[in-house]
Amino acid sequence: MIVYAARRLVAAVLLLLVITAATFAIFFLVPRIAGATPEDLASRYVGKAAGAEQIEAAAERLGFHDPIYVQYGRFVRGIVVGAEYDTGASVEQCPAPCFGYSFITQNPVLPELLDRLPVTMSLAAGAAVIWVVAGVSTGVLSAIKRGSVFDRAAMGVALAGVSLPIFFTGLLALAVFSYGLGITAPGGSYTPIEENPLLWAYDLLLPWITLAFLYAAGYARLTRAGMLDTMGEDFIRTARAKGLPERTVVVRHGLRSALTPVLTIFGLDLGVLLGGAILTESTFSLPGIGKYSVDAVVNNDLPKVLGVVLIGSIFIIIANLVVDLLYAVLDPRVRYT
Repeated sequence: MIVYAARRLVAAVLLLLVITAATFAIFFLVPRIAGATPEDLASRYVGKAAGAEQIEAAAERLGFHDPIYVQYGRFVRGIVVGAEYDTGASVEQCPAPCFGYSFITQNPVLPELLDRLPVTMSLAAGAAVIWVVAGVSTGVLSAIKRGSVFDRAAMGVALAGVSLPIFFTGLLALAVFSYGLGITAPGGSYTPIEENPLLWAYDLLLPWITLAFLYAAGYARLTRAGMLDTMGEDFIRTARAKGLPERTVVVRHGLRSALTPVLTIFGLDLGVLLGGAILTESTFSLPGIGKYSVDAVVNNDLPKVLGVVLIGSIFIIIANLVVDLLYAVLDPRVRYT
């Protein structure tokens, strides 16, 4: 297990390097190939209000006239050891790991992302608990009662949950439960958990349920399909032939094997959400990483967009690493060498 974990950790670091190269290519190399000038790239750093002279000076200070491999080396070096940014009036330090420096807010990107991370983590963690419990439970019951009224109704609701976009269900939920009935907190409400845990949960209850409804639907369908395949296996018939209780057969043997693909999808979904639940945070006006990325695009602030891409990639890599290590816990047939 230790050797396997070490190999996966090394692979994760190499994958992160590949992601930095791909990210740099998307935002810097591809535009240059498409005909963008250094001034065009610099305009994404200084915002929409900057004049031609400011943009030209920024392109010179940022080194966009240098060869592309020199720019990439500077980009990676900033992540590893930090960077200095010449704003014209002063030279600003961006300590390692430097995910970029916003010339609009005149702040390094990473501290701003870390300030917004608790909001995104709170949203993702609460919603994940709800959608896993609700989705897996519904999928198991639907598989056991295949063809029943409950099975058809649950899969119908699951189909609706997968089909309806979050900005529709979110706005509808706000209109009914927050502004209509006054049961839940209105949009834009967030209280840090260390200040008031109950108010923290109250403010996030509706975003949790709305986001979980979207994911629980897919998890219910995936769990149902996995359970139907697993319950027909030989080891399930052997367990029943030994006289084990049906509950033990379903939960300990059937569900444990059926959860392997669910765990894979869960790791990816959670990693993506930790990188910013863009639609949910925008719908409910939550000051998380997703809302931060939307504001960055609107304000033409490329360093912030780059920072969001990098931190989202890190979360996805970590989630995949944890999922790989948890496979042996769920499926005893998996062995690491």
